[in-house]
Amino acid sequence: LFLKMGKVCAIFGGSRGIGKAVAELLAQKGCRLAIIARNLEVAQTTARSLGAGHLALSCDVSKEQEVQNTFEEMQRKLGPINYLVNAAAINRDGLLLRTKTEDMVSQIHTNLLGTMLTCKAAVKSMIQQQGGAIVNIGSVVGLKGNSGQSVYSASKAGVVGFSRALAKEVARKQIRVNVVAPGFVHTEMTAHLAEEELKKAIPLGRFGDPHEVAHAVLFLLESPYVTGSTLIVDGGLQLL
Repeated sequence: LFLKMGKVCAIFGGSRGIGKAVAELLAQKGCRLAIIARNLEVAQTTARSLGAGHLALSCDVSKEQEVQNTFEEMQRKLGPINYLVNAAAINRDGLLLRTKTEDMVSQIHTNLLGTMLTCKAAVKSMIQQQGGAIVNIGSVVGLKGNSGQSVYSASKAGVVGFSRALAKEVARKQIRVNVVAPGFVHTEMTAHLAEEELKKAIPLGRFGDPHEVAHAVLFLLESPYVTGSTLIVDGGLQLL
């Protein structure tokens, strides 16, 4: 039985990394969560670890029908969606001249189109309940660029432009849309990086923890007068 309490939050990419840290924080706050990932088993493991009353779903965010089905199932089992967090992303790092077109397309489809599709479905649901909040996970790389990450940077910069425009479209419906732009954070996505070298370029001198990003996400979900903002959580990386 799903508990009738707290806000309902959909977290795409919620099975690991930053999305999982957001899920853990929101579960502590009494939210009822839908943990959504491409790998259902990993999503189920994460959902179970959060306690009773949470839902695990499998979805490829780049496929509109899957996104629609996911929202229908969430609403059936948890009720209307109050919060949406988009943390699902992939990266295929490499110099542009060596990047295959299909790797460009897959990054843009998951990171940018996927965010657009989940926001579209969420807004439809949120308009019916007169309000809601969306936080999309961008990247400091989308703001300042990074050699070897041109396509990933483009997809994450697109998330910022999309979120600002959407924030204007839906503000009168009392729906807020914001972005958190993390720097280098300890996740599977950054596990292959040369941390000792990169740390020297970060003013705070270390990589971030996913929970440090999660607190920024929670702040934006709960701040009633903030919309269209990008909150940078990068240890000062963007200062350089």
